[in-house]
Amino acid sequence: MASNRHLGRIIALQTLYEQDFRSECEDKGFNLVAVLERNIGRYRDMLDGGDFTESLVNGVNAKEVELNKLLKPIAPERPIDQIARMDLIVLHIGVYELLYEQGTPPKVVINEAVELAKSFGGDNSSKFINGVLGTLLKQIEATKSTPKSVKIKKDNK
Repeated sequence: MASNRHLGRIIALQTLYEQDFRSECEDKGFNLVAVLERNIGRYRDMLDGGDFTESLVNGVNAKEVELNKLLKPIAPERPIDQIARMDLIVLHIGVYELLYEQGTPPKVVINEAVELAKSFGGDNSSKFINGVLGTLLKQIEATKSTPKSVKIKKDNK
């Protein structure tokens, strides 16, 4: 199952990379659904369906603007438009999975993103991805541990 999800993440990365590249080239004939089906089809024998991959691709595609807004304050020294295309897509997948996909422990999500960065990114990509996703996870955990019903009162004395 874990290796199946790893392959699913690779297919999602490949699909989203093609989408980003072809969008930048203003390719009017690009069809995300067709490209995703083609990419899943290439690995059909090794993949138990494509539901997880489809969920990642469709989710990242639908929430790209939101994901970028979340990334800006976490990596202020690297504006979104200066992050390498592959690194940004790996971050999108990792952030999306941390926030919206259920069933995978957060540390596994980060480890998978780091492995994608090692395989497909630049020399320092894995460290950058690990740092950004680790920071996001700390923020998520801090938010969860703060009870929403407790309000901090200021002493006016």
